Amino acid sequence: MSGSDQLRALGTDIWDAQKHHPFVVELAEGTLAAGAFEHWIRQDYRYLQDYARLFALAGTKARDEETMTGLLGVAHSVLDTEMDLHRSFAAEYGISREELEATKKAPTCVAYTNFLLRTAYEGTIAEIAAALYPCMQGYLDVADHMAALATETHRYTPFIDLYTGEEFRADTAWCCELVDDCWERYPGQRDAMEEAFLMSAKLEYRFWEMAYTEEDWGL
Repeated sequence: MSGSDQLRALGTDIWDAQKHHPFVVELAEGTLAAGAFEHWIRQDYRYLQDYARLFALAGTKARDEETMTGLLGVAHSVLDTEMDLHRSFAAEYGISREELEATKKAPTCVAYTNFLLRTAYEGTIAEIAAALYPCMQGYLDVADHMAALATETHRYTPFIDLYTGEEFRADTAWCCELVDDCWERYPGQRDAMEEAFLMSAKLEYRFWEMAYTEEDWGL
C-alpha cells in the first residue's frame, strides 16, 4: 500500500464524518444558509493566505528542483485560482477584498493555520507533505461526494466545480505523489507523517463545523 493510501485508510472515519457533515450535505443540495457560506468564505480566505505560505515555506526545504517547482506552483495556484473564486463569491455578498483580508480568524481557523505554519517551520518535508495532504485530497474527495449528491445547478455549484476541476485534481495528484515519495524515502518519519496527517484531517472536519455554526470568539 502506498503512503498516501495508508494515510487515507488511517483517516477513513474522519473522511466519512466530513462527507456527512450538514455543511457539506446542504451545500451539495443548494440549501446551505447564506450566513454559513459567507462565514466559510471569510475564514477560508484567511486560511488560504497561510496555506499558500505553507507551500512556499515547504519549497525552501525541498532538496530537488522538481519538488521545489511543484510546491511553489501549488502556492501560485492557491493565490491565483482558488483565492480568486473566493473573491468572486465574496463580491456576491457585498464583501470587498479589503474586508476579506481584514477578517479576524475564528478559533478553529487560528488552530489550523498555526498548526500548519508551525509544521512548515519546525517539521521535515515529509511532515509538511502529510500535513497539507488532507486539505488537498480531503477537499477533492468531499467535492466528488458533493457532486454525486447534487441533483441540479444552484448558487454553490461553482464551489463544487472548482474542487472537482482538472486544475485542482492535478494539484492533488502531485501532492499525492509527494506524500508517496516521502513515505518511501523517509521510512523513519512515517509515525510523524501519520500524526501530522491526522491532526490536519481532524482540523479539516472542525473547519466545516466552524463555518456551519458561524463560530466566533464570543467576545
